[in-house]
Amino acid sequence: MKSSVGNAINSKVKIPFHRMLAYASTDAAGNLLYTTVTTFILYYFTDVFGLSIAAAGTILLAARILDAFDAPIWGFIIDHTHTKWGQSRPYWLWMAFPFAIFFVLMFWSPDLSTTGKFWWALITYLLFGISYTGIGTPITSILPNLSNDSDQRIKLNSTRSIGGMIGYFITATFTLSFVSFFGSTPQSGWRNTAIVLGIIGFALLMFAFADTREINKPKKAVSILSSIKAAKSNWPWFILVIVFIFYWLGNASRTSVVVYYTQYNLGQKGFASILNALVMVQLVGMIAIPFLVKKFRKTYVLMAGMFLAAFGQILIAFTGQSLIALSVAWSIASIGTGISVTLPFAMLADTVDYGEWKNGIRASGFLTAIGSSFAIKMGSGLGGYAPSVVLAHAGYKAGAVQNSQVLSAIKFSISYLPAIFFIIGGLLILLYIKFEKQETGIRTTLLERRGSLNED
Repeated sequence: MKSSVGNAINSKVKIPFHRMLAYASTDAAGNLLYTTVTTFILYYFTDVFGLSIAAAGTILLAARILDAFDAPIWGFIIDHTHTKWGQSRPYWLWMAFPFAIFFVLMFWSPDLSTTGKFWWALITYLLFGISYTGIGTPITSILPNLSNDSDQRIKLNSTRSIGGMIGYFITATFTLSFVSFFGSTPQSGWRNTAIVLGIIGFALLMFAFADTREINKPKKAVSILSSIKAAKSNWPWFILVIVFIFYWLGNASRTSVVVYYTQYNLGQKGFASILNALVMVQLVGMIAIPFLVKKFRKTYVLMAGMFLAAFGQILIAFTGQSLIALSVAWSIASIGTGISVTLPFAMLADTVDYGEWKNGIRASGFLTAIGSSFAIKMGSGLGGYAPSVVLAHAGYKAGAVQNSQVLSAIKFSISYLPAIFFIIGGLLILLYIKFEKQETGIRTTLLERRGSLNED
């Protein structure tokens, strides 16, 4: 009885705003650095560091596939972590410096041979990806341990999403301006910009570690075998992971060629910053989610988001040289991506419940690591690689005047290619609907089981 009363009291504790800001700073730091990489790394590798488009694409593919599989390892590690600071929180202290330093080294532009540049880019890109998973996985796995009140969790997740959007907005909008301001050459500009962003990201993670608190600390570790068993027959989890991968395939393919499209197809390279800034329109989709899910099932809302993103991308193919039309089409797609990038995290928590209901094991670290970090990195890696294959096949050469075939390839990569990925993801999520209908019954059963455990 005492345990039940204690849980009830803890569930009503209101989290102070400064602690919500601390949690939001995790996503702000992650997006500040990670968005710089996903948005500009292909362009940086080819037009600044001097790699061929084929070499850059190979690096994106190889590194992303390799480091995507560190996600389950991080999940196992978190499930086995027990410190005075909690289970997930200490990783913001331990991984903040590696995360920042590998980011800086990736944009260092050392004067090496062609082979040397390839290996430098590959190794730093791989290590950055591993360290990103080390700070990104706890962002999702810590949420159930910050509060027992569902309303507080929703507020925490919403605040975190806004923090992530601010980090995304700053780097996506101002990075090219920072590069021009901080360096006399493109190489020094990117290097100095990376140093500044790395310091800010490190400071934000230190703030997150200092002011977050985990109130739920597991009494015993979940074994690796048990963590894997939590995914057994967890079909809603499998479906959501695949759909999320397709979202990131579409998102990465659309953002990785923005600079190419504005520079070569429009002759307005600086307009890339305007388009990146317009991604803030995603907030419209994010804010709309709580209202939409009250009237429609989450499955249908996510499907609509994916289809809206696809529609906006297809419209880009018909905007011609009109910057206004391009902005409108990009904004429409961004509303859809705002829904598509946010809702799966909430649904992922439901699949953790499903795994506990189905298998009697609650492995939030492992399941959220695969559902978030693995999906993000696998989708982003392949999504960044796909346009490089299209451009290489068309004959793209960095800095040169591109022929009509290359211009068509760039246009395809920013419009139809991401649309294809979004449509596939939107169709696949329909498989989730029958599991969503079981959620209320599953939660009731889990509460009864936990009540019985408390009585025992």
